[in-house]
Amino acid sequence: MSSPPRSRWGPLRSLLYLSPLIIGAPYYAYTLHYALPTPITELVNPVTLLPQLSETQILSYARQLSEDIGYRTVGTREHALGDEWMINEATVLKKQCDEIVKVSPGRKLECEVWRQEGDGSHRFDMMGKRLYKTYRALSNTIVRLSDGTEEGKANAVLVNSHVDSTLPSPGASDDALSVGVMLECIRVLVSTPDWEPKHAIIFLFNNAEESLQDGSHLYSTQHHTAKTVRAAINLEAAGTTGPELLFQATSEQMIQAYSRVPRPFGTILANEIFSSGIMLSDTDFRQFELYLNVTGLDMAVVGNSYLYHTRLDIVENIEPGVAQHMAENTMALLQYLSSSESPLPTLTTGYTKPTTVFFHTLDYFFVYSFSTAQKLYTALLVASLILVKFTFVPPAPAVKQGRGVIAENFRGVLALGAAFVGALVGANIIAVVMAKGLNKGMSWFSAEFSCLLLYGPPALAGAFGSQLLIPRVREQTVFTSLLVSHAFFACSIQFLGIGSAAVFFLSGLPIFVALVVNALITKPGDDVSLWSYVIAQFSPLTVGAQMVFSIMDVFVPLTGRIGEDAPADHIIASIVAVTGAYTLPLAVAFIHRFPPRIILRATIIPAILTTVAIAVFAAREPFDFMHPKRIFILHTENITSQEQHLHVAAADAAPGFHPLAHDLAEEFGLPGVKPTYNVIDDWNGDWDIVYPFSNFLTPYKMDIPVKPEYIAAPEHDFVVSAVNDTIDAAAGTRTFTIEVRHPGIIWTAVAFDAHVLQWQLDNNPPDEYARHHIKEGSFYGHDTWSSTFTIKIPSPSSSDVPQEVLDGKVKINFMGIHEKAMWPGKIAEKLDGGRGMKLLEDVDGWLKSEKGGRFDATLLGCVGGVTWI
Repeated sequence: MSSPPRSRWGPLRSLLYLSPLIIGAPYYAYTLHYALPTPITELVNPVTLLPQLSETQILSYARQLSEDIGYRTVGTREHALGDEWMINEATVLKKQCDEIVKVSPGRKLECEVWRQEGDGSHRFDMMGKRLYKTYRALSNTIVRLSDGTEEGKANAVLVNSHVDSTLPSPGASDDALSVGVMLECIRVLVSTPDWEPKHAIIFLFNNAEESLQDGSHLYSTQHHTAKTVRAAINLEAAGTTGPELLFQATSEQMIQAYSRVPRPFGTILANEIFSSGIMLSDTDFRQFELYLNVTGLDMAVVGNSYLYHTRLDIVENIEPGVAQHMAENTMALLQYLSSSESPLPTLTTGYTKPTTVFFHTLDYFFVYSFSTAQKLYTALLVASLILVKFTFVPPAPAVKQGRGVIAENFRGVLALGAAFVGALVGANIIAVVMAKGLNKGMSWFSAEFSCLLLYGPPALAGAFGSQLLIPRVREQTVFTSLLVSHAFFACSIQFLGIGSAAVFFLSGLPIFVALVVNALITKPGDDVSLWSYVIAQFSPLTVGAQMVFSIMDVFVPLTGRIGEDAPADHIIASIVAVTGAYTLPLAVAFIHRFPPRIILRATIIPAILTTVAIAVFAAREPFDFMHPKRIFILHTENITSQEQHLHVAAADAAPGFHPLAHDLAEEFGLPGVKPTYNVIDDWNGDWDIVYPFSNFLTPYKMDIPVKPEYIAAPEHDFVVSAVNDTIDAAAGTRTFTIEVRHPGIIWTAVAFDAHVLQWQLDNNPPDEYARHHIKEGSFYGHDTWSSTFTIKIPSPSSSDVPQEVLDGKVKINFMGIHEKAMWPGKIAEKLDGGRGMKLLEDVDGWLKSEKGGRFDATLLGCVGGVTWI
């Protein structure tokens, strides 16, 4: 069926014809993308009388941890209560298991429970910085389900979540939700009469992820069951809504296992974006790769990550169906991996870079190897070149100019390239206008997709406007050039070992089909049939829409915590332009269906819409109660100088923070004294408790009046000293043990400069005079840690070196958090909060009453100082 002649089909009528596709395809993709299962309430299926996964039960666990116990920061009393609760829950499930086995003696099932406790240290590189962690008496709860035989325990799958929460958050979603999922999986597996595991399942409830993965390091390096792990499944959350995303998968066998879950949700694109390091984030999965050398799956809830690591991460804000989705997928994985069909016994080679393409689109999950991808994409490229050659009709002027298929399609590629560059330029010009010209950067922040309304029109205007600057190109030429370009990108990118090339295959294949159909239903030289547009555009619209949903869900909230120096508006504008170019690849071909005057109008219309969008967004505030601005506030006591300061910092580029800092100083600082803008680097110790994230902060420091209500506090005894101190004058070295005593202080951090020759932290200290950062995380009540060092003493001829250093001394910057001085985490014990707790309460109240409910503030009372040892 061919389209009617152009004379009766102008741009508006053609668009009207295509509108069901343009509107319907993204909407269809949207409904599938965010679909969640119906939450189940009952513990037992009323029809089959078999146990079933209950979202209600899962959320009850999450509520007990996040609300009944509260903020479970490593080292706090609440953290200890969470540990006690966890081992009790595991013990109850073991008793239930033992009773079930007792009444069914023929059933091959054994349930074992351990509470692991230990000390350790490890290197943790992050954000391009070198960091060392040390911990004392941290704990994990471990449950193993097996058939009771040594053979059945020899090859195990590990499933992990963490019980602790981070400094400013009760952690309902991150990660109490996953803890509840694992407990519910244990209950259902044990209570299912005919379930007998061929291979063991190890449930690790680790108790120290937020202190830089200490719990998973402890398990991986010290528990006797760790050597039996063949694959790991990590359950995490960086949000509270939407399906759980598979964002790391590291073997074909485990991806094939994931393909069996009832609601797969993940793509190779997310996998490669995360593994590239762009996200500057990490999970316990890192420890399992490093120390167990195993493959696996890393999955997380990522929607609405505005609430990630905030006080709003509570059960009330977890979307219905999220827990059910995570639980059903996790259960399916565990049932398969513990069965006789499991690939676990074959997963003995450890972690290798994955060579499997996988993607989820329109409720289908596709998996194939890189070698299959290379064959498919090469075949598409060859077939595309043949099709373009045999369907080519020379333009009339080509009779005289000799312009053949190559030259003609080169013009098409030029048009597509110009449109892509034009879209990027158009969107980024508006980013400059908003962020620099109007000082209204990040005005799109509070709604993930609103940036499409601001940056979509200028991207279109730039793409269409660029076509006025290049020679006239035929519609058919742009169409065929687009096919060849996408087929070429799919083939070449895949041969570079990048599985995300699949996105170009998914767009190139329907364009190929469309051109074949077009050749059959139109005459040579006719306009491209609108039916061909329908066929060619459906896949890019749906796949591209899902790509937009996932990328915006992650990157828009992420701009609120990537630092002031990051060009947030340009990042989002560029994402809109790039994803828009993929989602609407045929827009350039369509615009060349019409004469230049139509192209000019097509440029003017989105330019007008851009002006309207600028006016609307210039009146918007970036933040609101459910999409808050993160700010970080410290009250610090310098026990060396006896000074007290208030520090405030932000982690985004939105306007308004600098005036806020000055208002805060006017309200709480010394009268008439302006706050000092600080530069964060490795030698500024004011924010060492959050190093190296501190490099993302924009900080101010202000002196505060020493009011009586701010200094009434119990004494503390935070001391850093050297013991077992010896000097080898002949070798020019000094060996000593740093001992840090910190009663009532948690998350201690020390930083110093030295040329370390040997230490207990790892086997490879830098062979140079360098800055070293060591952070500690220990169980509640453990108030001393130490580490031994051998350092090189500089020679007397060294210039610009303090005499203390020439004497072998080391200058230590030390800092920690008062365990009872974290607002609002320790609100129940605020009278025991130490110096500054009253101040932190007052600051939080002032932010709410004077500045509105647009802030999520991390408020910490800290102690620090400087000493030579």
